[in-house]
Amino acid sequence: MKYKLGDFVRFVDEKMEGFVTRIIDDQMIGVTGDDEFEIPVLASKVTTVHGYEPAGAKKAAIVDEKPVDLGVFEKKGIYIGVVTDVKAPSVVHFHLVNTTSFHLLAAFSTEKQQLFKGEFAGIIAPSSTEKIYSAQLADLQLWPLFTFHIVYNTKQNIESPLPLVVKEKFKAKDFSSTKKQVPLLNQAGWLIRLDEPDLVIDAQKLKESFFKPAEEKVVFEKPVSEVDLHIEKLRDDHQFLQASEMIQIQLAHFHKALDSAIVHQLPDITFIHGAGNGILRHELHKLLGKHPKVQTFMDARKEKFGYGATKVILK
Repeated sequence: MKYKLGDFVRFVDEKMEGFVTRIIDDQMIGVTGDDEFEIPVLASKVTTVHGYEPAGAKKAAIVDEKPVDLGVFEKKGIYIGVVTDVKAPSVVHFHLVNTTSFHLLAAFSTEKQQLFKGEFAGIIAPSSTEKIYSAQLADLQLWPLFTFHIVYNTKQNIESPLPLVVKEKFKAKDFSSTKKQVPLLNQAGWLIRLDEPDLVIDAQKLKESFFKPAEEKVVFEKPVSEVDLHIEKLRDDHQFLQASEMIQIQLAHFHKALDSAIVHQLPDITFIHGAGNGILRHELHKLLGKHPKVQTFMDARKEKFGYGATKVILK
């Protein structure tokens, strides 16, 4: 199949044109025109219209790495930015977003029903993006398992982190939140972070801590029902912290408060994260969605917090 989702094509035998919005099989595609109706057509009956570039098609130029101030060398910040096509809103494009100071050697593959396919391999320069995949948003339940392999590289005097391997099976809740501005793309979309470890609670170790001698037992102070994660509430020196340091401090405070709520068997706890750019909210929701002790979570009372707080119901 020579066509991809988002390609602009023209019918050979009719005065019609539109965007490829579905790959039906090796011979058939779905094309959506200005009337927003999708028409199934043989791939041999359309031709590419040259001169149109879908959103995100331009590749960032990779230049020789220049020395940077090691004091501002960003080690964290690898995301998947998912944005809708400007001309075909039913299609979403996946971009690998590198806000770190490393060059990333990235490989991306998919797996569905034991069928594996390499989708992308290349170098992502610091502070740049690369479009790696496209899909029909309506077919989300049919999307394959995504696997990302990322190796860090720099000519600077910086120790590179261990290679990153992330497997992701997207669900509807990953795209239920309000769109936010995706870094570097200057487009609204959904942001999924790849370089943060998932929260893993060792139930056995937590259980063992209850039977330690008094001098060894871990003490969890009972948390308040509302935990404010605004950085100015957590650190007096917040104006001197980098963005990556702030998010780490906020997430550490979140983990501590959540563990304490679980140990003290609170029925629920509310985290005040603010609206802002939505990164902290997304990180919390990602961790809560995979937490074995969380029954559900939702936006807290809007009349009190607006859209800046999340209420967590514990099991």
